[in-house]
Amino acid sequence: MGLAILILGLAVFLATHVFVTFRDVRAALIARLGLGYRALFALVSIAGLALIIYGYGDYRSHGLIPVWTPPAFMRHITIGLMLLAAICLVALIPSHIKAWIKHPMVTSVKTWALAHLLSNGDLGSILLFGAFLLWGGYARVAAKWRGDRGFASPPAGWLNDVIVMVVGVVVFLLLGYYFHPYVIGVSVFRS
Repeated sequence: MGLAILILGLAVFLATHVFVTFRDVRAALIARLGLGYRALFALVSIAGLALIIYGYGDYRSHGLIPVWTPPAFMRHITIGLMLLAAICLVALIPSHIKAWIKHPMVTSVKTWALAHLLSNGDLGSILLFGAFLLWGGYARVAAKWRGDRGFASPPAGWLNDVIVMVVGVVVFLLLGYYFHPYVIGVSVFRS
């Protein structure tokens, strides 16, 4: 049952995020609904996210369905990629890093998904992280097709880049030491 709920949640959540790439249809809906569009988008996205979390949790609690066994060294690659994902996430702050990445949130999601695909060989994880990786690839290509070149004007100086790096490392450590073991139930930095 958990896999079905996970798949439904992925469909709902990612469908809302694919919808926004259809700019003309989105603009028409915004014109019709006004601020209600944002509320509807948020409500549907939150519902999809809740289904993903519940479905994945239910799936994990009833035993994983193994597809492949990742080699032990993949764990280290995942940790390194997650540091990059955290820095990309924080790079929403205007900086040279943001200008180089162009689309930091999409890059962060793709890196997070790839990192977790490398370390998780069970069916539910492949569905979850694979779906987000596919969406991230689609979102980046869609942005390029519509001429969205992302952020291209870094501020003068490098202070914001230092802030992005420091806060990115702090976010990475918080996720690894607190969020992942206590919320997900999997230790990241185990010995």
